[in-house]
Amino acid sequence: MIRARLVDERLAALYRQGAIPGGSVFLGKGQEAFSAALGMHLRPPAPGRRGDVFAPLIRDLAGRLAFGEPLIEIARTHLMRRTGVMRGRDGNIHRGDLSRNILPMISHLGAMPAAVAGMLLARKLRGEQTGPDMDVGATAIGDGGMQTGALHEGLNVAAVEKLPLVLLVADNQVSYSTFSERSYACADLLDRAIGYGIRGHRCDGTDADACLATVGDAVKRARAGEGPQMVVATLLRGAGHGEHDDASYVTVEMRSRFNDCLSVQERRLMVEKLVSEADIIGWRNEVTAEINLAVGQAQGEAEPDPAQEDWSAWSSRDLARTLIDRAVPGTPGGQP
Repeated sequence: MIRARLVDERLAALYRQGAIPGGSVFLGKGQEAFSAALGMHLRPPAPGRRGDVFAPLIRDLAGRLAFGEPLIEIARTHLMRRTGVMRGRDGNIHRGDLSRNILPMISHLGAMPAAVAGMLLARKLRGEQTGPDMDVGATAIGDGGMQTGALHEGLNVAAVEKLPLVLLVADNQVSYSTFSERSYACADLLDRAIGYGIRGHRCDGTDADACLATVGDAVKRARAGEGPQMVVATLLRGAGHGEHDDASYVTVEMRSRFNDCLSVQERRLMVEKLVSEADIIGWRNEVTAEINLAVGQAQGEAEPDPAQEDWSAWSSRDLARTLIDRAVPGTPGGQP
């Protein structure tokens, strides 16, 4: 959680300095506990195991880090370096790395549950998913994105096929600048689980221990073959939609009703005498040094050069060359 918060703060500073050319920066402040809990319960790919699939949303930096995304790749993508997994094609949160089972995020919110369900269904049809310890697919959505058609269709397929899909719903009170009462009329987003025929879970998104326990239970049930799991966490987005948005529409009264998950957890650890304030300061200093190293390395690496790029999609470039080689043996695979 500390690592995610400090990385976000550094990215925000780089954005304000004009060092990030790819649009805005989207922060996960206030949602670190919920997101990190998911990443901690997922299994990355390993020899002999395909591993879980993770499709993070725009505020899931904590989950990405917990799932194993390296700091250097975060820096390379935001600074649009050719050395990154997106090769400078994307400047913020749409990055993905299929070798790590991290899907590139589709910009249209609500699209990722269908994508994850499709991957899980493919594994099922190939006979690769058998209980009682299945690999799962996980993604996240906000209260606003819960209203999209693609999400409904994806969850319905996942429910019918009983796929091991885990959906985290961050009920953060506001979708960009639209408050929840203007996004949906049901009394509780958790009621949607009943309609889909899947199990629903609830936790306090500002309580890291509660998030860890509740998300862990959902992942465990999905692995055991109990079908899709929906986890709804109540929290407040701690920043604007992006750094271009000052969130002035969020009132002081609304902010007073929600705690910051990182501050809560730090206080709890100190009260329970598990760590000292000096320990926390030490962790922050250690992480800051790691961030400085990653940002410094990325800043010294090459930017994209149009003369040396084919600008096709990251995964299709190699696929196209492979197909050409198969169709016309002896043809240089590098030719378009």
